[in-house]
Amino acid sequence: MSADYRKMDQKDMDFLRSVCSPERVTAQGAISEDYWHDELGGIKREPEALVKVLSTREVSEIMKYAHEHKIPVTPRGQGTGLVGASVALHGGIMLDFCAMNHFLELDEVNMTLTLEPGVLLMEIAKFVEPHNLFYPPDPGEKTATIGGNVNTNAGGMRAVKYGITRDYVRGLEVVLPDGKVIEVGGKIVKNSSGYDLKDLFVGSEGTLGVITKIILRLIPLPKHKISLLVPFPDLNSAISAVPEVIKASSVPTAVEFMEREVILAAEEFLNRKFPDNSADAYLLLTFDGMSSTEIELAYHAVATRCLELGALDVFMSDTDERNESLWAARGAFLEAIKASTTEMDECDVVVPRLHVAEFIAFASSLQKKHGVRIRSFGHAGDGNLHIYILRDELDEKAWKKTLGAVFKELYDRAHELGGQVSGEHGIGHGKMDYLAAFAGETSMRLMKGIKEVFDPKMILNPGKICYDPKEEA
Repeated sequence: MSADYRKMDQKDMDFLRSVCSPERVTAQGAISEDYWHDELGGIKREPEALVKVLSTREVSEIMKYAHEHKIPVTPRGQGTGLVGASVALHGGIMLDFCAMNHFLELDEVNMTLTLEPGVLLMEIAKFVEPHNLFYPPDPGEKTATIGGNVNTNAGGMRAVKYGITRDYVRGLEVVLPDGKVIEVGGKIVKNSSGYDLKDLFVGSEGTLGVITKIILRLIPLPKHKISLLVPFPDLNSAISAVPEVIKASSVPTAVEFMEREVILAAEEFLNRKFPDNSADAYLLLTFDGMSSTEIELAYHAVATRCLELGALDVFMSDTDERNESLWAARGAFLEAIKASTTEMDECDVVVPRLHVAEFIAFASSLQKKHGVRIRSFGHAGDGNLHIYILRDELDEKAWKKTLGAVFKELYDRAHELGGQVSGEHGIGHGKMDYLAAFAGETSMRLMKGIKEVFDPKMILNPGKICYDPKEEA
């Protein structure tokens, strides 16, 4: 392994313009700063070339050239990630997939959707629901690309009942670092044919191959949906109710938790009132199903159990308009928190449900200890917590020191509780050190070995997950 990448020159730019039309290739110095960072913006680097690709053929030719000349390549979708996974840390070529955004086939017999990686998540529901079909994964950022979702194995709010992105990826077309194109998986329902390469690519954050086509599994569209907003006197009683909620009836589609401070921030950000903001903590639950009787029984049982466990009230939302309003507010939490401060970073841990309340209380206690604001919300039903540390008026030196100290305590505690570094946002560059601490030496050696088998020249999205060329320099 070596960090000895070749700096690009005019010959390289000429090659890229020969593969793609010249207007789709931009050289360093003219590349918009939007491409230098992801959503959080803490990790920045300008690529040497930006290429807006349109086909697998173009990607294959570029990867073959980059492999021969040892030029790093960074795949990118909408750049909505939070860990620096789509930042060109070592320069080189950035491949922008946003224009590869076509639906290729809806197979209603096999209940699959074949599409390109640049399709936006929010467009998928619009495309399949008129056919009474449903794509369940529901990450909060609806403007993300499906390619980004697959590369991070995104989870989202419906994971409690339906699972995560990996559970709905049937097949992939992938360009390998040397330009070869392979297909893994397909429309088949099950497969016991050797190692499952498809699942290696899902969640690999563009470090093993470049995904150019995706086959998704669909399910029948649920006909009925009801949401419940349940206020509690404090966060501990809200979180403690979650295991009882899940045992009370059929599994809810989503179980989210939120605190009053986050709701108030969302109200200010959206200039729209939440149904209730008087309590300190809330659970937000959704039930869906094929019959109204099925979900009525479910939500009645859960509402009753919540009240028995100390809930202050139960607000029901049973129309599409009310549901959309409620979940739109939930979807705005990240942007609302971001708008309330100068900079922030996130701890995206996942812990066993048993320890959610304990971990959130611990995170909150760090505010006073370190003199910093911390805001949290997340998926109480599956233990995936989003803890945001806010910079506010801290200077650069104090911010870096405080952030490092808070992160260390948060990740150490998550490790003690049997958790993992990331529930859905991935590792990228920002969380590499924490992954190493959680995974241990043997697991990290295996991950690096997998990376080296797929990408022996280490050109594909270097500096992410388990390999950083700077460590080898």
